[in-house]
Amino acid sequence: MSTDARSSPWLAAMPFFFVLIWSTGFIVAKFGLPYAPPLTFLALRFIGVLIILLPLVLLLRAPWPVGTMRHIAVAGILVQAGYLAGVWCAIKLGMPAGLSALIVGMQPVLTAFAAPLIGERVRPRQWIGLIFGLCGVALVVANKITVIGLTWESIALCVMALLSITIGTMYQKRYCPHFDLRTGTIIQFAASCAVVVPFAIYFEDFSPALQGVQWTPSFIGALLWSVVALSIGAIFLLFALIRKSAATQVTSLLYLTPPTTALMAWVAFGEVFSLVGIAGMLLAVIGVAFVVKK
Repeated sequence: MSTDARSSPWLAAMPFFFVLIWSTGFIVAKFGLPYAPPLTFLALRFIGVLIILLPLVLLLRAPWPVGTMRHIAVAGILVQAGYLAGVWCAIKLGMPAGLSALIVGMQPVLTAFAAPLIGERVRPRQWIGLIFGLCGVALVVANKITVIGLTWESIALCVMALLSITIGTMYQKRYCPHFDLRTGTIIQFAASCAVVVPFAIYFEDFSPALQGVQWTPSFIGALLWSVVALSIGAIFLLFALIRKSAATQVTSLLYLTPPTTALMAWVAFGEVFSLVGIAGMLLAVIGVAFVVKK
């Protein structure tokens, strides 16, 4: 049996595993944010990734990219620091998780509009799928949307997160789609750490003493999951998907995140969702099918 044949089931399952792991992001925020400021949590998350990956990379002598290191760093700052800091700080300032999911859920549509800039064409069927997916996300989060506690700062941060991950995904697809995932991930998280830490020091008094952190079991579990599953596992999968698929197809998978997160919240926290939410889940799945179908 050829290598391609043996690996094809894994390749087919990659989007499923990516959506499953990526969807835990809001669950992690619910466990972690009560016990640490958002930028402090992210700084610890990025540092944790470097502590785990750097010795492995040095031991395995993984190749470092030549000529694209700067592009990899820029993409990492946008996808990691800009996106995560925007969403987490917005939620901390009072942005409802449902509304933030809806705003960030605009990413596939923005990516489709900008696709010609990286030489990609969005077919009419894919546009229909993108609209279906966005409507599905809206239905899923409809009962969670509220304007209570909403401020212009939280809205601005969420929009910043949306623009950051959209531009970052396209930038990576355009300038550095192929690189060793091990060394590339280190470059991206080192650059993101260099951006986030100064803001954490200025706004949250971040220091080696970590006075603002409560080391509860929930916080430690959320931090470990963020480092290993989200920042290493999910990001490796995202990079692999960007490498082998069109940007519009990859970002359309994010439409499946709110429905999957809703199911996880139902299991973990007993949160309820209506028949409208279930209809939204089905619509989001149909929308993604329209976009990714060859």
